[in-house]
Amino acid sequence: MFHHKPLEEMVVYQIYTRSFNDSNRDGIGDLAGVTEKLDYLSDLGVDMLWLSPFCSSPNDDMGYDISDYQNIMTEMGTMEDLDTLLEEAHKRNMGIMMDLVLNHSSDEHSWFIESRSSKDNPKRDWYIWADEPNNWDSYFCPEAWEYDEKTGQYYCHIFGVKQPDLNWRSESLRAEIHRMVEWWLEKGIDGIRFDAIHLIGRPEGNPDYVHAPGESKRFCHFRNHELGHQYLQELSEKVMNKYDPVTVGETGGSTPEGARLYVDKSRNEFDMIFHLGFLEDDEFEDNPAQNYKKFYEKWYKQLSIDGWDAVFLGNHDLARVVSVIGDDEKYWRESATCLATMILTQWGTPYIYQGDEIGMMNAGFTSLDQFRDPHTTIRYRVAEEKGEDTEAVMKDIIKWGRDNSRTPMQWDSTANGGFSEAEPWIMMARNWEHINVEAQKGKAGTIHSYYKKMIALRKGDRNLAYGTMEMVDSEAAVFAYNRVYEGRTVQVILNLSSSPAAHRTADFEDDQVLISNYPSLRKNVSGLMLRPWEAVVIG
Repeated sequence: MFHHKPLEEMVVYQIYTRSFNDSNRDGIGDLAGVTEKLDYLSDLGVDMLWLSPFCSSPNDDMGYDISDYQNIMTEMGTMEDLDTLLEEAHKRNMGIMMDLVLNHSSDEHSWFIESRSSKDNPKRDWYIWADEPNNWDSYFCPEAWEYDEKTGQYYCHIFGVKQPDLNWRSESLRAEIHRMVEWWLEKGIDGIRFDAIHLIGRPEGNPDYVHAPGESKRFCHFRNHELGHQYLQELSEKVMNKYDPVTVGETGGSTPEGARLYVDKSRNEFDMIFHLGFLEDDEFEDNPAQNYKKFYEKWYKQLSIDGWDAVFLGNHDLARVVSVIGDDEKYWRESATCLATMILTQWGTPYIYQGDEIGMMNAGFTSLDQFRDPHTTIRYRVAEEKGEDTEAVMKDIIKWGRDNSRTPMQWDSTANGGFSEAEPWIMMARNWEHINVEAQKGKAGTIHSYYKKMIALRKGDRNLAYGTMEMVDSEAAVFAYNRVYEGRTVQVILNLSSSPAAHRTADFEDDQVLISNYPSLRKNVSGLMLRPWEAVVIG
């Protein structure tokens, strides 16, 4: 039986399965395609593979709308393919983390079909119904309620119209969810990432939203509600405690103090969370280095008391990190490796998103018809209907649209980047002929080779895995911190800019440099003269 490594020593790799590797030549990545690339992932050094949703789905939201929780999406393959993937991953000492969506289902799920069939159906209360809608809106639509003619009531959907929200107040629904989650754990799933789990605790009576400063959506008052915590503790008590899965919850909108409730070991909810705090900080873009410092410092102060954290910059909902945080033009390699250093030396379990290890860039979209994310299209159409500046909206989604991270993995310079022999479901990103695994793997000085060294350093140095974190005073563009463990200090120094910067540091010998993304250092009497996007780890 596979036993995962301690959270402190683990490195997770996120796979957007639809775009990772196509094994059956239909232009869509699948589970068997992941199995084909396990040796690559093992060689990279990662320990856990987080796969985007693979349960049955009509794909209105690319799998985040599940129509059968115990079956495999047709495009992804079969249950036998998943069994093979689990077996082969375990042989290589890697675990599989599934992405489970429990805030809502698809409107094509049998549960919802029954629920909407009549007001007295036993599953009626498995979803949220009302005679009149309140004033909540949704992430993807102007309003969070949809009228159902058959029963003359409205159902709630905080996401898309085809994603009705589950009613966790229903004991029979929770019992079925418990049974289903245990079924997956019995099958051998090693971890679960709980999507949008911060929304399951709806207040009694579904009260209207009352505006609060800083809340951008008319439902934010029930994000991270106490009821949600109670439901998670019940799930742990009745199911999770029988097993040893890695658990991570997506908890957008949580404060450091509120996030601590999810990960405090005494509360028995999650191992770690995706709190998205660095995306929701209004000051984030003013000065990246100093804002990262403030961000990590305040979250570490809270979560380290008796909990743990997840560390990431890229995922399936964000644009490519090297394009929006780094410099993908003049300092592509340097910024990609500097950001890798930051992720892999932080306190918390690091998550790498597929393709970041070769510096994949934003796609280079030029027109709306190239996007496949339906909610990007919705955003543009709504702006068009409201008479807003659609040119500005297009410019924004070209840079920030989440399809930027969903283009096919670039394996080599052959047709379609080696992802598929068929035309991919979404366009290839720019520069795939030059930016690909084959061009970098095993070659000195590449982003891939740096990631491999940095992952090995993270897993092999106990300071980086277990050490406390101390922020270090620095110049504006420099993010510097120490990881301290059993009397030893490891210094991390990052120039998060495309300009040179100075950093004061005590004298050190060259053999104390554990890793650097430049071939040599520039030292002077007061410390280091850092080049653009230079990263140095000293121990």
